[in-house]
Amino acid sequence: MKFSFRRADRASAHGARPVGGGRLLLAIVASFTAATLAAASISPARAQTDFYTIASSELGYYSNGALIRSQPMWGAPDGAAAYRILYRSEGLSGEPIAVSGVVIVPDGSPPPGGRPIVAWAHPTTGVARACAPSLARVLFQSIQGLRGMLAQGYAVAATDYPGLGTPGPHPYLVGVSEGRAVLDSVRAARTMPGVGGGRAFAVWGHSQGGQAVLFAGLLAKEYAPELRLVGVAAAAPATELRSLFNLDLGTPGGNNITAMTLWSWSRVYDAPMLQVVTPEAVPAIDELAAMCIERFFDVFRRRGPSRMLAQSFLKEKDFANLPPWRALLTKNTPAALSPSIPIFLAQGTKDNVVIPSVTRNYLAKLCAAGSPVTMVWLPGVSHLFAARDSADAAIAWMADRFAGAPAPSNCGQN
Repeated sequence: MKFSFRRADRASAHGARPVGGGRLLLAIVASFTAATLAAASISPARAQTDFYTIASSELGYYSNGALIRSQPMWGAPDGAAAYRILYRSEGLSGEPIAVSGVVIVPDGSPPPGGRPIVAWAHPTTGVARACAPSLARVLFQSIQGLRGMLAQGYAVAATDYPGLGTPGPHPYLVGVSEGRAVLDSVRAARTMPGVGGGRAFAVWGHSQGGQAVLFAGLLAKEYAPELRLVGVAAAAPATELRSLFNLDLGTPGGNNITAMTLWSWSRVYDAPMLQVVTPEAVPAIDELAAMCIERFFDVFRRRGPSRMLAQSFLKEKDFANLPPWRALLTKNTPAALSPSIPIFLAQGTKDNVVIPSVTRNYLAKLCAAGSPVTMVWLPGVSHLFAARDSADAAIAWMADRFAGAPAPSNCGQN
């Protein structure tokens, strides 16, 4: 099979293919595993057409989470149907926005009361519009535990997040934006054929998606009170952002994540990127921002601009402690959730992106707040495989939450 790199601004009718691997950029290739490299038989996604676009004036006719349009997708797992969806959500200033995603539904009639729904929140695929997972050839392989969730009878909602698929900029690592998109994907999924309007849902995410589901847990009660959140599951979540940025800075993966964050936040928050980066670094940052995390060989194509950042990048290496960056990093760091929400955390001990000590500190905050936490440590596992290697345990944990079993906790044992 021949793999090709695709610039986000040159996406063909096949769309972007967010997959990754390799040691250089583990931070941004997250959970797209080796299995995706063998996926040659899946029909390509459509290009960014009018499906992803709606006039702002029309959004006012929809409520948050309302389905705007959908279309069937090829290549769903056996025994399931898949739909690309466009739905309404809410922007950072409260404005109506459109968000795209995918819903996968097991065949057959839903049970009384509707199917349980799991919202999957994906890891980093890029910050350009063409980097939406719903445009991916290998989307279904990238949703960790998908077959297991479908076997349990769950409908799976997979948001793209704002600005991926739909017009950008993508609010990268912006927790409230991600959390609202996750919750509204559940609302949209409830209306899809075969789902049956179920209200019970869990959220499951990796890396950037781990941050997203934690924010969904923080927002759920107020933002989507008609839904019933049974649990939050996160693998190697991005929690204490300031610590993570400081610890990762200077590594190729850390520089890539920092570059994408600075690029995004300079547009989303109007934060002064040139305050902290050298003028020489701007072309490399722009080049990285135009690239999607697709196939394994994208790592090699990112080496050029990554080397440029190694030579000249930040003029303020302590930028995470400078205004407005410190406040923005704090704002997008998830707080402890309500003790009424059961939590599943998984963390690889060999993760050099989301450093295990950072997850351990977040675990301590949750336990101190009284949350029932199931903490799963993955010996020898890197960032790339944290969701893959914990998916079975996460699905079993979610099954117990949907069944109403008391939430276990191993706080104090970690």
